[in-house]
Amino acid sequence: MGLFTLSEAQAELARLLPVLDEIVRLRADAAELAVGSSSLGGLPEFKAAQARLDELMEAVQQTGAELKGFAPLLVDFPSEMDGVPVLLCWLEGDRTLSWYHRADLGFAGRRPLPAE
Repeated sequence: MGLFTLSEAQAELARLLPVLDEIVRLRADAAELAVGSSSLGGLPEFKAAQARLDELMEAVQQTGAELKGFAPLLVDFPSEMDGVPVLLCWLEGDRTLSWYHRADLGFAGRRPLPAE
């Protein structure tokens, strides 16, 4: 997979938001089902939730985005700024793509995207 431009990453994130929202919901359901005695069901529902989570996470990865965290959910879009490899960074709770970090610095180096 190649690099994303900012506009490509923003468009892909817009397409992925329903998938990401479902991952967050299913993650909570699976956690509840894992402890047992849930009104959501039992072992069959837990296994179904896990299988669906695997499908959704694979769907995210197939876009070229990188799923970096599960709780909280963290998705990076490989890109480049001024010839430097960066990751356009989306964190659970965000509704837009407005952060980045250098590829060699990781999340600790996260900065707001410059105004266009």
